[in-house]
Amino acid sequence: MNTSLNDSTDAMLRTSEPLPQFKILDRPVHLATEYTPWLIDRLQRGIGTHVVTMNAEIIIQASHDTELATIIDRADLVTPDGSGIIMALRLHGVEQPRYAGIDLGEDLLRLAAQPESNYPVFFYGGQPQIVQRAAQNWQAKLPNLKIVGIEHGYLDTEQQAKLLLQIQTTQPKIILVALGMPRQEIWIRDNFHLCPQAIWIGVGGSFDVWSGVKNRAPQYIRNLDLEWLYRIVQEPSRWRRALALPKFAILAIAERISAGRH
Repeated sequence: MNTSLNDSTDAMLRTSEPLPQFKILDRPVHLATEYTPWLIDRLQRGIGTHVVTMNAEIIIQASHDTELATIIDRADLVTPDGSGIIMALRLHGVEQPRYAGIDLGEDLLRLAAQPESNYPVFFYGGQPQIVQRAAQNWQAKLPNLKIVGIEHGYLDTEQQAKLLLQIQTTQPKIILVALGMPRQEIWIRDNFHLCPQAIWIGVGGSFDVWSGVKNRAPQYIRNLDLEWLYRIVQEPSRWRRALALPKFAILAIAERISAGRH
């Protein structure tokens, strides 16, 4: 089977209709050449969106975490964040460009800052100084960016209640959540009703990069699909998490072989 994105898919990008999807190890991945036009349309229509940025580690975790698996299955948009996902899709003849979660987050921030958009944004998660610096750096890059809330991810019960009230009161249109997987996805699911017309997206370690505390892999390394290796070199403690990669590759190949027999 050789599947490619065609004119009908591009038409879907300009509507709030569900995007085509392909399942990898029972989890859906939505297919598109780009996602922001589809998200813009939903914003304009007042349709809320939970975005999950999918990689191999998340799929492996979901294979033994039914709560996370259900959240992914019910998400409005699941994007191909990791190179392992792209590899698995190619095994089935599906050509799909990678769209890293940090890139999607940056695209949404630039969209929010456009004069014709002026979408309010909320930053939540990470360490106190990190999230503050990340938001400040974006404000400096995009003076028109309307940031209606900045809060770190180490809140007690009382502070968490105040955070939720602030989100409900300010009604941001784009909510960036950096709590790590699966905590950020569970938190989004539990609080989505407070701001049902917004884009909610878990951005993992993006605040670290945006704050300048950590560097993102150079473009040539990303082009080689080795950004995961660069992150391990930067953070050796991540090596245990990287063990999900060979496990995912084995399962994805086995899935393709099994599909070929039917």
